[in-house]
Amino acid sequence: MIKVILFDADGVLVNGERFSVVLEREHGISINKTLPFFNGEFQNCLIGNADLKETVEPHLSDWGWEQGTDAFLDYWFNAEHTINEELIEYIQELRQKGIQCFVATNNEKYRFGYMLDKMGFAKSFDKTYSSAHLGSKKPDLEFFQKIYNELENVGKDEILFIDDDHKNVENAKEFGINAEIYQSVDQIKKYFL
Repeated sequence: MIKVILFDADGVLVNGERFSVVLEREHGISINKTLPFFNGEFQNCLIGNADLKETVEPHLSDWGWEQGTDAFLDYWFNAEHTINEELIEYIQELRQKGIQCFVATNNEKYRFGYMLDKMGFAKSFDKTYSSAHLGSKKPDLEFFQKIYNELENVGKDEILFIDDDHKNVENAKEFGINAEIYQSVDQIKKYFL
């Protein structure tokens, strides 16, 4: 029986367009310009080894963004503020039945803070975990191990992990927990019929 569900954020709980796509469409800043940052230095922000504000600031003028770092982050976080309301509602039902529901996301500290406060995840979940605070990111097995270490009286077979990334799901299974690619709320409901 499932006692704990770990939910990925982007692609599961948050289902809007990727920021790089919005940035290119609305500001003409091409993905080719921003991709080296997101594939490079940004990865250190995801595991808490670098500060996003300090890391992105030198790139903004190259990208043609003139409104400052804080405005850039506000724009970014608002652009991706599309919550999967149906899933969040069902999660509240699960929590009322005693199923622990956690966020388990690869996110740096500022965006994660936005999710907790502005998206309401701090109230909607029993616990929340981000790669920036864990010091490791999916698909690393260490990410799952650090969360598992905090659980009491829960076996690996009693955990379900939901993500939209195949490698993350494969590695969660390798770690020994149930894992599925997210498709719909009905897919999760089948565990509790």
